[in-house]
Amino acid sequence: MYQFSRVIYRELAPYIDDSQAPVHGPEAHAAVLRACEATMERLANDRHYFARPARTLFNDIRVFFPMSQQARVCQTVTRVIALAEEWLDSQPRRGFDINGNPLQCRATTRKGTPCQRMPLPRNGYCPSHQHLAETEEPAELVAA
Repeated sequence: MYQFSRVIYRELAPYIDDSQAPVHGPEAHAAVLRACEATMERLANDRHYFARPARTLFNDIRVFFPMSQQARVCQTVTRVIALAEEWLDSQPRRGFDINGNPLQCRATTRKGTPCQRMPLPRNGYCPSHQHLAETEEPAELVAA
């Protein structure tokens, strides 16, 4: 995921205008890079609860760019996030996440602790918690 955040930053770095930004100089570049890395980290670890990563990242970094470059920023962010999501979808599920941590069911137990069982690849819930997947809205309805 590191590569995707760096692609966004490298493509947008020449257009950063820190005169209007909340921070100036190298801090503006560092803030854009941190926002890109945080978005990619969340996309890798929390995809089910991260509905619009491109919109979130664009809103986080748009203050660092002049109005004349906003369209370029939006297109770059949308394109690279789509590539990252495609790459994540193509990764085989072998019981570990992108960082090598064991996968866990998305549900919580009655005691409030996270379920420790291995989730099924199709929805992130273990066999005992499949009924929770049926209560979620399908992706097509959420996107509409």
